[in-house]
Amino acid sequence: MAKKSDRQKQKEAVIEVLNQARAMELHAISQYMNQHYNLDDMDYGVLAGKVKLIAIDEMRHAENFAERIKELGGEPTADLAAKVLKGQKVEAIFPFDAGLQDNTIAVYNEFAQICRDNGDSISMQIFETIIDEEQLHFNYFDNTGEHIEKLGAVYLAQIAGTPSATGLQPQGFVIQKGA
Repeated sequence: MAKKSDRQKQKEAVIEVLNQARAMELHAISQYMNQHYNLDDMDYGVLAGKVKLIAIDEMRHAENFAERIKELGGEPTADLAAKVLKGQKVEAIFPFDAGLQDNTIAVYNEFAQICRDNGDSISMQIFETIIDEEQLHFNYFDNTGEHIEKLGAVYLAQIAGTPSATGLQPQGFVIQKGA
């Protein structure tokens, strides 16, 4: 068996963290889509719509990681980093998601450094860009959780009955093609 070059070891280290990040994104997608459906069923359409948009952002992140993994000669994972927590109450969703995002930001900062240490500034930049977006998600989840905690039923009553399509832009493939 041929000995691996230092550069090959560096690429493998980067592929490993990219795949860990991809698994985290796949978990977030599944978690947020589950919450989107449940919020919509609870008749909190505006909240459901925002969570769906964040899930779509996470889909883009997972794809960015997969594309970079392929560029480096690796195979993107299809595994989720954690099990989806189902049946959450509206009061629990947003603090839970803020915690996920806060953890993701911390982990991705470590992963960006691993990429830097292994001579891969392209992967490092991907992490830095995604960290900025994850911060926006954290801010939304944290602020919404605080509103629900402080204002409770009054805040939720204002949102109840709103359609989940509020604020969503049609961006699917079929719609873009005009079909």
